[in-house]
Amino acid sequence: MMPAHQGDSGELRRNEPMSQHVSWRAGGRARQFYRPRHREDFLEFLHARPAQETLFLLGLGSNLLVREGGIDATVVQMHGALKEVKWEEGCLRIEAGVPAPKVARLAARAGCSGAEFLAGIPGTMGGVLAMNAGCYGAEIWNFVCQVETVDRLGVLRWRTPGDYDIGYRSVRLREECRLGPEEWFLSVLLHFPEGDAETARTRIRSLLAQRVADQPLEFPNAGSVFRNPAGGYAARLIEGCGLKGKRIGGAEVSLKHANFIVNRGQATATDIEILIAEIQSRILAEKGVCLHPEVRIVGERA
Repeated sequence: MMPAHQGDSGELRRNEPMSQHVSWRAGGRARQFYRPRHREDFLEFLHARPAQETLFLLGLGSNLLVREGGIDATVVQMHGALKEVKWEEGCLRIEAGVPAPKVARLAARAGCSGAEFLAGIPGTMGGVLAMNAGCYGAEIWNFVCQVETVDRLGVLRWRTPGDYDIGYRSVRLREECRLGPEEWFLSVLLHFPEGDAETARTRIRSLLAQRVADQPLEFPNAGSVFRNPAGGYAARLIEGCGLKGKRIGGAEVSLKHANFIVNRGQATATDIEILIAEIQSRILAEKGVCLHPEVRIVGERA
């Protein structure tokens, strides 16, 4: 990892190993990697970049596979930079770099209900919003009042849920609402109904205990690899095809939860991607179901 610049405006590095920034602990390098110090620094950095330079925004890297050939772009790590949380007229305003579990705890402490599911999502709010993340029967966009976005030109906008097509693990800006380049989430206003603080805290403890019991947290992983197909569960299909324990190199279909692929040690991004493809092929051949990845796969093949 080679520092290119460091100072009051954050840190820009070249040839950064992305295995240090994704939860699978595998993958190639980013051509450049920037850690903003705060919101204003990020916006200034955005304005200063050449128009032709590709930017890739990163949270906690918990839903991401970077191929061995790396990312020919400047990766901007939002976690640690966009971290402000505050109450505004009964809503919780949260910046995109705030981890989802922190939001669950804050809402519970304030006597709100409904946010408990966020305790089980190991990502930042930017990523949670981008994929309509959810678990235990709840999804984040059920609680969104407004989102603040910024585009590649640095234009800031406030948008409502009506500006988006929102589905299962899918959020897309409506074509008629597009006003320029790609937009990224900067912050969100969330409203959770009133509840009981102790009840919410108890629910969080219960959900976290369930997560520990059900998921292979002892190994590097990226959470659920595949979306659940309509009317079914990816894990049941994978287990039904006898794929639990299937290994490619250091990558293994978890024996604890079949919709998890774990890094048992020295797994490469190629190992993981090949295993993903083999699972898809087997499920299609034996069950007639096409499984779609929930994880995002980016970068160039080696």
